[in-house]
Amino acid sequence: MKLRSENTMPDRNALANQAMTASIAARTKAGLNLVNPICIYALCKAHQVQVRFNNINMEGMYQRGTPSRIHLSARRPLPRRAFNCAHELGHHVFGHGSSIDELREDAKENPWEDPKEFLADSFAGFVLMPTLGMRQAFAKRGWKPDSATPLQIFQIACEFGVGYTTLITHLSQSLNMLSRPRGTVLKKQKPAAIRAALLGSLSAEPLVIVDTAWSTSVVDVEVGMSLLLPTDCEPDNEAIAFVTNLPEGRLFEARYPGIVRVIQPDTGWAVFVRIARKQYVGLAEFRHLEEDTDE
Repeated sequence: MKLRSENTMPDRNALANQAMTASIAARTKAGLNLVNPICIYALCKAHQVQVRFNNINMEGMYQRGTPSRIHLSARRPLPRRAFNCAHELGHHVFGHGSSIDELREDAKENPWEDPKEFLADSFAGFVLMPTLGMRQAFAKRGWKPDSATPLQIFQIACEFGVGYTTLITHLSQSLNMLSRPRGTVLKKQKPAAIRAALLGSLSAEPLVIVDTAWSTSVVDVEVGMSLLLPTDCEPDNEAIAFVTNLPEGRLFEARYPGIVRVIQPDTGWAVFVRIARKQYVGLAEFRHLEEDTDE
């Protein structure tokens, strides 16, 4: 096992194309379309890769074997965990050996100079944020990437389960859907400030915004996170608790692990909200299990 490889960097465009092709093949092999957001943990399962969350301060680790395993830190934010998982799946898809990705702030200065890391990062971007999916996400809301507001970019990031800055980087550097100067301007706005402007106060808890253009039937959060749902939505159990009405929708807080169906009665629009324990440790497939009150 090693900490990143030290190979000479070949042509980045060729590697990016290779990563995009591999991401399409990975989705296709799992029976997923090339548009909608995905659950990266379900994709790993489809590729027979076991994912476990650990109480360790790192980014991720790929362990090749039978089965191959991905270890992720439960201490990282949900979008970061998803991207790290996609990155480690990239190592698996490309047949790389076992490796550890340390904390990004502790990693070497230019990880993209390592071909294997560049491939894995590019694969993660394309598999989580496919080109067709990005185009559709903006188009169906009547938005354009270059004129989208920070809140609109944040909302698209929520739908695809990735970080705000990660989405901007992918749109500007991989897809050329966003000019780099506009990307630089957008990155100056921080998610905490976007949340504060929307909620009317600063909050340390992450927020997921769900609108009626949401592409899939599931929303993934963890206990303690805030959830802004469309107006008039009602949950069918107490796993999420109503907080307040805002001009943009109804604000809830995720209270208990489990699954709750949320419906907008007048339109029939509905989603299932899957709630994991906060900083859950264990196999990914069990992260939404409700707590056993008999224990």
